Amino acid sequence: MRSNISVNIVSAHAEGEVGNVIVGGIPDPPGNDLWEMRTFIEKDQKLRNLLLNEPRGGVFKHINLLVKAKHPNAEFGFIIMEPIHTPPMSGSNAICVATVLLETGLIKIEEPITSFNLDTPAGLIQVRATCRDGEALKIEIQNVESFVDQLNVPLKINGLGILNVNTAFGGDSFVLVDASDCGLKIEPKSGDLIRNLGKEIIKAANEQLGFKHPVRNWNHISFCQFTEPTIRKNNLLTGLSAVVIEPGKIDRSPCGTGCSARMALLVSQGKMQKDDTFVGKSIIGGSFECNLKEIKNTDGKQSIIPTISGRGYITGTHQIMRNPSDPWPYGYRVSDTWPN
Repeated sequence: MRSNISVNIVSAHAEGEVGNVIVGGIPDPPGNDLWEMRTFIEKDQKLRNLLLNEPRGGVFKHINLLVKAKHPNAEFGFIIMEPIHTPPMSGSNAICVATVLLETGLIKIEEPITSFNLDTPAGLIQVRATCRDGEALKIEIQNVESFVDQLNVPLKINGLGILNVNTAFGGDSFVLVDASDCGLKIEPKSGDLIRNLGKEIIKAANEQLGFKHPVRNWNHISFCQFTEPTIRKNNLLTGLSAVVIEPGKIDRSPCGTGCSARMALLVSQGKMQKDDTFVGKSIIGGSFECNLKEIKNTDGKQSIIPTISGRGYITGTHQIMRNPSDPWPYGYRVSDTWPN
């Protein structure tokens, strides 16, 4: 058995969304902070292609690289690799990373609550884990500042006409669309329709609306989030959504950054208050419990600091290898499983 690499991975998912974690075998990429390290991985593409392309990966996988934290108050850092993008932040991936760190002993569990910080390209995030008998039963992430970019703007979609949409940032960038405006019902059997229309909307939103982060060099819309109306019961809001991820898949989890973007929108619309709780529901029935740590107003721009709670599960451990004579050292993509 010959191999010129040996990459150690702990496989995990958070509420159904795969977020595997590299725990050994890959050196930290160059960079003075996590953003520069992220940018190197994005431009270099070799690590992404090795692990995300077939035969070692697939369009349904996300991979997180553990690195030494650059922020002095963080225990670890991590860089997220999704099928197309290398995003600043991801709620489901953060939950997977925190679960792996705790349940493999890289961070010592203290029952009932273990608290620590993680460094991400988007900034420092706080983790509060509820633990019992060596397991992380719930992971709460305090996410980065989230905000609405464009509110109730027209977007032209072939075959549908004009949709009124919103764009927002929750650690990554979203166009949010009412599913009913597109004649969609969010359910597993509608997955093909949701995926295909979501891809069209992402493309149109980037062409017609665009997005520009006020601080970071993040100048595109990554995701389309289809939403069904929120249901309120006292201080509890529940909302079903489906987030389409390029090149064409649906997030199995409620999407932590998507919930953050949606809460920023709900606050801006006057539909969510500081003491409310929002429960985001996914297309397969998973849920994230979300709250507002803070509502901010800076130079007339409203934003929120959200928290996201969910559970991660370890599904296995793997050692990735590559024979030196492998004709596809960085894998391949075929459009039957990797949409164009």
